[in-house]
Amino acid sequence: MARLAIGDLAKRTGTTVETIRYYERIGLLPEPGRTEGNYRAYDKGHLGRLSFIRRARNLGFSLNQVRELLGLADQRDSSCEAVDMIARQHLAEVERKIADLNALRDELTDLIGRCHRGTIAECRILETLAPARSTQACAIQADDACARTDTHGTSPAGCGTHSITHRSRQAAGPHREERRRG
Repeated sequence: MARLAIGDLAKRTGTTVETIRYYERIGLLPEPGRTEGNYRAYDKGHLGRLSFIRRARNLGFSLNQVRELLGLADQRDSSCEAVDMIARQHLAEVERKIADLNALRDELTDLIGRCHRGTIAECRILETLAPARSTQACAIQADDACARTDTHGTSPAGCGTHSITHRSRQAAGPHREERRRG
């Protein structure tokens, strides 16, 4: 196989040039050789390794997990027990996120069910999302539920806001520089 320029490697793997450089900087992808003109020149090994990284990232493995998997992949005669453990831990995290997303969906469905399609002034969705107007209106309990503090036995506006925000942040996961790059 002929050597590949960085743009060609990017096209063949569906990766951006910036992401390839980033993977080099953090040590996931070894530095390539250079041409006489000092351009990067990638080989078959780089193509295979970058394809591996992309597949692992598409499955949601973190960069640290990818680093571990790559290290284990280089130990061809070792037991795959460690690889299995990484995959099982990742699956458990995926299942936790799915549970969080299901809870978030249920909460949003309930919130939408409160909508009576009246005026904005009467909008139950906006009312629920708005911060409590009074310091006594809503107290977040240890179990993330709102205390019933009004005299009519109903939850005041703003109750549940913390759990919605918390769950949506958890389900979204951390925002990584690498994800923005592609």
